[in-house]
Amino acid sequence: MTSLLDQLREMTVVVADTGDIGTIEKLKPVDCTTNPSLLLKAAGMEGLAPIVDEAVTWGRAQGGEAENVVQAVADRLAVSVGFELTKLVPGRVSTEVDANLSFDTDRTLEKARAIIRAYDERGVSRDRVLIKIASTWEGIQAACVLQREGVDCNLTLLFHLVQAMACADAGVFLISPFVGRITDWYATAEGKTYTGADDPGVQSVRSIYAAYKSRGIKTVVMGASFRNVGQIQALAGCDRLTISPKLLEELAAAQGTLPRVLSPDAYGEPPEVPATDKFSFRWEMNESAMATEKLAEGIRQFGSDLRALHGLIRDRLSQG
Repeated sequence: MTSLLDQLREMTVVVADTGDIGTIEKLKPVDCTTNPSLLLKAAGMEGLAPIVDEAVTWGRAQGGEAENVVQAVADRLAVSVGFELTKLVPGRVSTEVDANLSFDTDRTLEKARAIIRAYDERGVSRDRVLIKIASTWEGIQAACVLQREGVDCNLTLLFHLVQAMACADAGVFLISPFVGRITDWYATAEGKTYTGADDPGVQSVRSIYAAYKSRGIKTVVMGASFRNVGQIQALAGCDRLTISPKLLEELAAAQGTLPRVLSPDAYGEPPEVPATDKFSFRWEMNESAMATEKLAEGIRQFGSDLRALHGLIRDRLSQG
């Protein structure tokens, strides 16, 4: 009998939610995705030490410890890690725009274009890269412009149907609706434990999937932020799922039958969808304490990890 992971691969594109080269070599996902938190972890991984050393050495040659040099080294490190990952996966690598730009459309555009140029300088074409942007109103507007320029985007930190529909209107290539963080919020707020189809994070992704498929929307739905294998099983058949190394290992070790839950032709009753003008977007997000709090929390966490990464780089620069 084949493993649950092998069965999942027959119906869903499996993406590794990691920058760990060893894990990617072992588990062979189609795509991989990183974020500031994963980059911070990657900076301490032995296998990536040469990449970190190169970025720091390059930074020292730029002129010292000025904050613009620290930022430049962080940007170089992100693309360097992404470049290595493109050698290991046949598909796409997501590289994230800085969290502190989440409410600035123009600066998000500037950073995204710089990332694409940096990949191009290394011989990586834009069809191997996804620009990862938080699903704020400003981030979605930036993604709309980038998509028109031929730069595909991955809109992350997505917790609400209105975010998903605004992304669809913007022509976004891919969205990453978060499962586990939604479940965490409701488990704390309601004092409950959820499993299977009763899981509010699972229900959110299923609702988005149904809204898209029923309307012929081409934007890829990639479930993210899983807490356990059960959540993944409950979304088997979703376009893509980005999964942590720990859960990939569990799926690879598990035997049994994995039923297909979602398909373009079987997605359940589609939901009513909200309007996606700026006012409606703001209002719908305001009406959902969960979506508002988890979006803000996610941006803060990524921002905190980005500052920690900058601190690590600053220390390394000063050691020269």
